[in-house]
Formats: sequence, structure tokens, C-alpha cells
Amino acid sequence: MTNPTDGSAAPSGHEVILLTRAGCGLCATAMEQLRAICADFGIEPGAVDVDIAAETDPGLRAEYGDRLPVVLLDGREHSYFDVDEARLRADLGR
Repeated sequence: MTNPTDGSAAPSGHEVILLTRAGCGLCATAMEQLRAICADFGIEPGAVDVDIAAETDPGLRAEYGDRLPVVLLDGREHSYFDVDEARLRADLGR
């Protein structure tokens, strides 16, 4: 995967990345939710713009571009369109 902004593994050992694109209102809302949730676990969520990342990783936009925003937890798809807060909190607590 391309280098995300922030999103480095936190003391909890988890990494949360939001796949996004410029001008995506749902993406902005999802990032606000992620910041609030992740703050409780000492994590700063990262973000990857799939359109920019497509320059070096075209598969990223091909796979996720029509389902944005997408939340990745530890490199795996966790949710898309909406942040599944209850599930994310449970998974971050593990």
C-alpha cells in the first residue's frame, strides 16, 4: 500500500487508515468520526487519497474507488460508506 499520512501503529498496535478522495463529503464525516473514536485508543488515523495513490498503485482505486470512504484496520477492510463505530471500538480494544 502507499504511504498513508499519519496512521502509524499506535501503542495499541493497531493502524487505522481511511481511503478517501478530494471533495468527498462522506469521507470528511468519516474522518471526523474516526478521529473521535481513535483518540480513545491513542491512535491517529491516517488517510490515503485513492486518486493520488492510483499513480503508483492503480489497483487501490480499482478495488475501492466506488465504495469510498473505506476504513482499513491493520491493512484489512473494516467498513465502507459508514464507520461501524461499535465494531471498530470492539476491534480496537483487542
